[in-house]
Amino acid sequence: MLVETVRIRPIGAADWAGIATLEHSVYAPKGLSEGQAVLESKANASPETCFVLTSDEQIAGYVLAMPYPEGQFPDLDSPEAAGCASRNLHLHDLAIAAAFRGSGLAGRLLRHLTATARSRSYNRISLIAVAGSATFWSANGFQPHPEIALPASYGANAMYMSTAI
Repeated sequence: MLVETVRIRPIGAADWAGIATLEHSVYAPKGLSEGQAVLESKANASPETCFVLTSDEQIAGYVLAMPYPEGQFPDLDSPEAAGCASRNLHLHDLAIAAAFRGSGLAGRLLRHLTATARSRSYNRISLIAVAGSATFWSANGFQPHPEIALPASYGANAMYMSTAI
C-alpha cells in the first residue's frame, strides 16, 4: 500500500477501538491478544511513551511502552495498575496493520519511540520478542537475554531483549 501521509501522535480516546481491532488481528492468531481494557491500562501507565501511527487518518500501527525495571516485564493478561520509576522503558507492544507492512513504518515508529525515550532520559529499551520477531529486533540493535525466563503466556520461543539508548 502506498503510504501518503503518515503521522505519529499520542493515542486519543477515539483511537482505542481501532487499536484493539489491530491488536486482535495481529496477536489473536498467535494466542497473544490482550483485549482493549488491558491495552488501555498499559498506555495509561505512561501515556507520553505510547503512540498511534496513522496513514491518511487510518490507524496503520501503534506502540505501547512504559517504564519497567530492567529484566522485568508486564503480565499479558493483567491490567497495569500504575507506572513505576525506572530508567528502562519496556516496549510492550508494537503492531503494524497488514496492509502497511513492508513499508518501513515499524522502523519509523521505533525511531520515534527511541527519540522520545532519549528525550525523557531513559537509558535502555527492553521488550519481549514474540512469534519469531527476534530477527527484526536484532536488526534494530536489540540484544537477546536468554537468561531471563519468560512465562508460557508469551508463547514459544519468546525472548527478552534490550538495547542501550
